[in-house]
Amino acid sequence: MGATVVVGGYFGDEGKGKVVAYLAQRDRVHIVARGGVGPNAGHTVDVAGEKHGVRMIPSGYAHLGSRLLVGTGVLVDPRVFLQEVETLKVRGRVGVDERCGVIEERHIQYEQGNEFMAKTIGSTQSGCGSANADRVLRIARLAHQVPELRDYLTDVPRELDGALRAGKNVLVEGTQGFGISLYYGTYPFVTSKDTSASQILADVGLGPTRVEHVVVIFKAFPTRVGQGPFQTEIPPEEAQKRGIEEYGTVTGRRRRVGLWDGAMARYSAMVNGATEAALTGLDKVDPSCRGAKRLEELSPAVKEFVRRAEADTGVPFTLLSTGPEVSEIIDLRNGGRR
Repeated sequence: MGATVVVGGYFGDEGKGKVVAYLAQRDRVHIVARGGVGPNAGHTVDVAGEKHGVRMIPSGYAHLGSRLLVGTGVLVDPRVFLQEVETLKVRGRVGVDERCGVIEERHIQYEQGNEFMAKTIGSTQSGCGSANADRVLRIARLAHQVPELRDYLTDVPRELDGALRAGKNVLVEGTQGFGISLYYGTYPFVTSKDTSASQILADVGLGPTRVEHVVVIFKAFPTRVGQGPFQTEIPPEEAQKRGIEEYGTVTGRRRRVGLWDGAMARYSAMVNGATEAALTGLDKVDPSCRGAKRLEELSPAVKEFVRRAEADTGVPFTLLSTGPEVSEIIDLRNGGRR
């Protein structure tokens, strides 16, 4: 049995938190490991009317049987991490790789005082860029050097290897989105490292031969927080008419809204090596489909939208999200198609 990796196909905010939470519960995942940059990415999880924005803990926390791991390549802000451990009540089942880089107050202060990062780039000012720079310069502080993290330290690659060898389900959660990858995104309006599936796997210590499914998530109406090119962006007034008004989980900034971008979706699916895809926000395409859990409940307009997305990307869309709650999803992974 191989691992499943979930990544964002647009500019982030695609609904990765919901999809990961759903997969963790539905597939009874043994380990959910988080890759990505660090606490500059927030995933919103809405389960049974209880909503949380998580920045460090993997979004699969809602499945009580899942071990939760923060991968080696992820930056850790001890204050954010420890606060989430208490808020989500996951003490005893969460671990941090001992080699994770640590965000210190000086990293945050640097970004807050750097006009280029704060205003031109639109940084979240979480200290991630500065901390990653220290890692490259070999002067970073690591997790095993922080006393407050001592009880949570582990070797994430070894845990994942053991689970896979035992035939258990492993889910790897990416952060941000392909459009803000340091290498493939709209440079310089990008995050401080790559965000593709290959990088997320490296973050948690899994090689490509250990992966069975690569799920790339796309949003019916892509959104973007902060500055940078956005080819299909529409005016806020038009977005409001379509019932779309969203705000960033970490920054609280209003998200820019655009139309489906088939060319970007195709390139993203290619570079990420997608084996399948998820499509979120279908209730914005047709509000009558809100909360649908069966294919037959989708309107002709929504079904046509999904067919177009599959034609654009060349991969099957097996997870269709019809609302923000974790249970509001149509799962076609077991062969049920249009």
